[in-house]
Amino acid sequence: MNAVTSIVLREMRWWDIDAVMELEHELFPDDAWSRGMFWSELADARHPDATRHYVVAEDESGRVAGYGGLAAIAGTGDIQTIGTARGQWGTGLGARLLRELLRQATSFECHEVLLEVRVDNGRAQRLYTRFGFESIGFRRGYYQPGNVDALVMRLTDPSSVQGTEIHG
Repeated sequence: MNAVTSIVLREMRWWDIDAVMELEHELFPDDAWSRGMFWSELADARHPDATRHYVVAEDESGRVAGYGGLAAIAGTGDIQTIGTARGQWGTGLGARLLRELLRQATSFECHEVLLEVRVDNGRAQRLYTRFGFESIGFRRGYYQPGNVDALVMRLTDPSSVQGTEIHG
């Protein structure tokens, strides 16, 4: 059994925030989300009119190995965050998380999905490109405090990814 198949994706809950924060600070030391940002996002994920969907990836020991989140408003989805533990890089876990978020975007009836990615994060950009995201612009100085630009990417018709095996 490989590392990805032994990992279970499930809905993120408030009790996951400590583990997610640990991973968040490891992966994004200069521009990590705050605990309050995750609490705010989760507050809009579990009610009949929810516009958010957050997941965690748990390994066989119950450790959080990754996470991701989506916001959906007026037919447009926005990938808020995706992170995978460094030990999971190259295993396909990032693709699995992205596929789950796109599945939920389809459930939210999104006709397009947007995201921002650091211009210096080529690994993530390659993942998004494999899924059909295209570059549509930049947000100058988006990531603070490092003043790093964000590449804005868009996927039209997220439902087209469903059932498609993405390799990379």
